Amino acid sequence: MAVVRDALAKFVKVGVTTLQIDALADKLIAKEGAEPSFKLVPGYRHATCINVNDVVVHGIPGKYKLKSGDKVGIDVGLVWKGFHSDTSVTVSCNGSKETQEFLEVGRACLKKAIAQAKIGKRIADISAEMQRVEEYGYSPVQALTGHGIGKHLHEEPAVPCFEVGEYAHSPLIKEGLVLAIEIMYNAGKSEVVYKNDDGWTIATADGKISGLFEETVAVTKDGPVILTV
Repeated sequence: MAVVRDALAKFVKVGVTTLQIDALADKLIAKEGAEPSFKLVPGYRHATCINVNDVVVHGIPGKYKLKSGDKVGIDVGLVWKGFHSDTSVTVSCNGSKETQEFLEVGRACLKKAIAQAKIGKRIADISAEMQRVEEYGYSPVQALTGHGIGKHLHEEPAVPCFEVGEYAHSPLIKEGLVLAIEIMYNAGKSEVVYKNDDGWTIATADGKISGLFEETVAVTKDGPVILTV
């Protein structure tokens, strides 16, 4: 999975269309002897979601050519031997220092969140670390969450990137649990809206950029193990 994701991130450059990125994903997933998880979602026809600039998630690949300064989020999943994995990365095309700093915060907060995926902890411990983007003036998305993953792409429990409800009511983390831990955060406010009329694309309500980083993580007796590395 990491081989596919990292190759797609390196392919991002000015002039490349989002559909070309998706086509490469199809090719690379097939080379690994796997199938695209996202194509198993009813009504979705692509191996990836490509999220440019203000798009948070579920951006449909198309004819758009990447431009200098664009922020590009790549979300990709595959199913192999009956089990799914899901991962995301956000990069930029010759992005500004401000954009690079924005993305680095997301990477750092996700790393700390993953470290909380230990037996005896709660999902809320993971969420609290992702919410720390607020300390840098950014906003965690509250309308969407990460999720459990396994024989199905989306399973319980939900993994919010913000603290919600009473800590004691948050799901307990047990050995063997596999999670798609996903930080979604905005440079501006947390509110999101549907964009276009495709029924999929979700963007920031204020038009500011959004960041997305995700790893599939297994909970073991020796601590969290990132399966998409």
